[in-house]
Amino acid sequence: MTALAAAASSGEAVQFWILGIVAVVGALCTILMKRAVHSALSLAGTMIVLAVFYLANGAYFLGIVQIVVYTGAIMMLFLFVVMLVGVTAADSLKETLKGQRWLAAGLGLGFGILLIAGIGNASLKQFNGLGDANAGGNVQGLAALIFTKYVFAFELTGALLITAVVGAMVLTHRERTERARTQRERSQARIREGKQVTPLPAPGVYARHNAVDIPGLLPDGTPSELTVSPTLRERGQVRDVSGQALADLKALERRSQEWLGRGSGSGSGSGGAERPGPAAPKEGAQK
Repeated sequence: MTALAAAASSGEAVQFWILGIVAVVGALCTILMKRAVHSALSLAGTMIVLAVFYLANGAYFLGIVQIVVYTGAIMMLFLFVVMLVGVTAADSLKETLKGQRWLAAGLGLGFGILLIAGIGNASLKQFNGLGDANAGGNVQGLAALIFTKYVFAFELTGALLITAVVGAMVLTHRERTERARTQRERSQARIREGKQVTPLPAPGVYARHNAVDIPGLLPDGTPSELTVSPTLRERGQVRDVSGQALADLKALERRSQEWLGRGSGSGSGSGGAERPGPAAPKEGAQK
């Protein structure tokens, strides 16, 4: 272990101590955060740091898998489960299984002893080095270990993940305890409650524009507040559709049509026949 630490460069040492602190803080936040979403995000940060460690040590396949599979897929699955199940800090802490806390404490203690024993065993032996481990290729070496020596653990992990997915589906499924109302019953309930029975008018109806920030006009010419979003109204982003604004818009369109009409008639004989103005000088010249 000492020889390996001595062989590491100063940059690797700085990287290890900085990212190691970030990983430990993320792991502690995963346990100590009150909200399940914050705990999941902290765990995602710790997984990303582990991926950086893998990449820095030449385990490129493990680093990419750590980011794509664990951080990108499994953590997103955790977040979706949390959002669907609705886990909050107000959930009941009453134990449904007797002695589950003692069992969890025993399993955690056993895992800690196993981890300490593994680190101690690794520190007392000589490392073969990354060159020997990746002699035939990093991906090839991992494939040989997964499908030969650790094939049982690999299949057990796959079964565990499938069980977790099925459990998430069972937890998110809600049985309907009451009869679903028909469309007729919903319509009658809306009428009794005095709500908007017909669909809301679309933005810009009778306002010469169908943009979402232009309110529609009622038959008497007044703007309808139902045609624009309340958010745009609160922000003051609703455009003016008063009578003066519509008159100005109409005058602008008329001037544009007149300008386009003159431009198109300058190169055609039919356009000159429609406008007798240019023919007057010719008649004067003949006189």
